[in-house]
Amino acid sequence: MKKSKNRWLIALSAVGIHISIGSVYAWSNFTNPLIEKFGWTASQVQMTFSIAILFLGLSAAFLGHFVERHGPKKAGLLAAIFFGIGIAGSGLAVNIGSLTMLYIFYGVLGGIGLGVGYIAPVSTLIKWFPDRRGLATGLAIMGFGFAAAISSPIMDALIKSVGIANTFFILGIAYFAVMTLSSLYLDKPEEGWLPAGFKENVESGKVKIKKDLSQLTANEAVKTRRFYYLWIMLFINVTCGIAILSAAKPLAEESIGLTTAEAAALVGVLGLFNGFGRIGWASISDYIGRPNTYTTFFVLQIALFFMLPQTSSSILFQVMLAVIYTCYGGGFASIPAYIGDLFGTKQVGAIHGYILTAWAAAGLAGPLFAAWIKDTTGSYANSLTFFSGLFIVALIVSILVRFDMKKLAAKQEKSVA
Repeated sequence: MKKSKNRWLIALSAVGIHISIGSVYAWSNFTNPLIEKFGWTASQVQMTFSIAILFLGLSAAFLGHFVERHGPKKAGLLAAIFFGIGIAGSGLAVNIGSLTMLYIFYGVLGGIGLGVGYIAPVSTLIKWFPDRRGLATGLAIMGFGFAAAISSPIMDALIKSVGIANTFFILGIAYFAVMTLSSLYLDKPEEGWLPAGFKENVESGKVKIKKDLSQLTANEAVKTRRFYYLWIMLFINVTCGIAILSAAKPLAEESIGLTTAEAAALVGVLGLFNGFGRIGWASISDYIGRPNTYTTFFVLQIALFFMLPQTSSSILFQVMLAVIYTCYGGGFASIPAYIGDLFGTKQVGAIHGYILTAWAAAGLAGPLFAAWIKDTTGSYANSLTFFSGLFIVALIVSILVRFDMKKLAAKQEKSVA
């Protein structure tokens, strides 16, 4: 029997991949330099980011089966190749001044690397941490949330010192190296593996492993109602959250009168709550359960989105935004463990990939809707009341999924008996 790898180093490897691909959230560092250099419009430059998020969702869905079939190591290396070429190739696009090539390299190739890199380590971590699924997936996805805070100052310094194209070349090589080294350590645990200490407690009867409600393939999972319940919950949480993310700066300026510099600083600080929410809520979900975690997200945000436009207190406004940011990040981090609970670990990576199409759809819907409300009513605040209503829908769905879970649990008990 081969020696088992250290699961905490597996988790660290997952963080390495997610910190690399999560740098996509620092894309705004390139916006003004590209506009100034080529005279492209803000919309044209922003489209690069939108294409990358779109291909993240599409590649996660279509290549989820590749992750399951070939394992996390090969999937991670594939992600490293696509993402590395995508970022470095963007430097070539800048050198020849081609917006189309930038879309292809950063948006399409980089986006494919994003999608595969996102799901490969997460599905593996669920199998390495049967005792703490939420914590494990929260660790990796926390890396994705904090990546912008780490990458942003590096990108800014590089652009000023070596130029836009060379920044892309340097980052592409660096991300490829980090992702490759991280991927080489990734591996699945052996069948029936349990962590030391936990295994002894299970064998002695001190701890009972909570059985997954089913063991389904991805194609079987998409035929169930609970798959679409999860999809809708993630879609609403991300749509509303990403709309707030895209409009937080102007919203703070128009609602509580912050200056441009103060609002920009607030957005930077709030990004930390996005990252902490990922590890915090995912860890809490191990104790209160995934259904209770998601219901809490929606109850909190129904109230917060309704109250935000009504408050004139600067401190209260910022506290409410911070809580919303934690729920946004926590939704991403808790969903893989929820998938494992409902569908088992047979093809959790492929199912996660299908669910992430909700992110791709929300990435387009949220910011566009918030911008449309701003254009038609003159204020971002009016969209928040609508989003509060959407969370009521999400809350109802989070209750409906419980009925499905009760039926499955009863069926499981009956089959055991």
